[in-house]
Amino acid sequence: RHGRTLHHVSRTSQPRRMLRGSLSRRSGVVSVVRSVFIQVEKTPNPSSLKFLPSQPVLSGEVGENSSGFHFSRSETDYLRSPLAKKLLSIEHVSSVFVGKDFVTISKTGEGAWATIKPFVFSHIMDWYAEGSAAVEDEARTSDTTILDDDSEVVAMIKELIEVRIRPAVQEDGGDLIYRGFDDATGLVSVELAGSCVGCPSSSVTLRNGVENMLMHYIPEVKGIENVTPDDDADAFKLSFPKSDDARPDDPRVSI
Repeated sequence: RHGRTLHHVSRTSQPRRMLRGSLSRRSGVVSVVRSVFIQVEKTPNPSSLKFLPSQPVLSGEVGENSSGFHFSRSETDYLRSPLAKKLLSIEHVSSVFVGKDFVTISKTGEGAWATIKPFVFSHIMDWYAEGSAAVEDEARTSDTTILDDDSEVVAMIKELIEVRIRPAVQEDGGDLIYRGFDDATGLVSVELAGSCVGCPSSSVTLRNGVENMLMHYIPEVKGIENVTPDDDADAFKLSFPKSDDARPDDPRVSI
């Protein structure tokens, strides 16, 4: 769907973690990994690029229990991610989304990809060489973890986001985070992350994809609203008509 560029980056010395734990998928035996291939994929947002290394990014319990982590310069939470800390040190990089097998970099308007990309490649390779975790292990409940006190509607919303919506959004290097449901208004609050932040097509994604799908499967949902990390309502808010005629027969998340 979007063009990919393949970059081959090799190193003269091998990180210990790679020497100990890397496996050849073809032979099934231990082999020394001497290079990392990084694919670069465009996203619908011209201010974001998706980098896909040939090695996993998130691993261990952190990778199993989370679909990804969003870090920005304005939040100190990025300090728990050695990888994000490196990438956010690059001039004009505004935020980093760390997924299981990809990293999405978002830049400010002043930055040029021709200048930023070489530093991204270098920092990703340095991180692999160090053998540190992408995100330090920490007990953390996912936004879509179904809790004991969740209502049936909330549980359905979380499951739909995790199983149907999130995988489609992450294909383009973004993410959608569940922030709450208002029983009185029927509005689902979500936060955009990764390449979705500031993307010109994000409103189309939310309206034609996310909102339609939630409304189609869950009658109690009347619309969605996009909130910022500070929990302030964004200027973009959607309301869904109550008429059943508005429900699509085949709702899809289209980016």
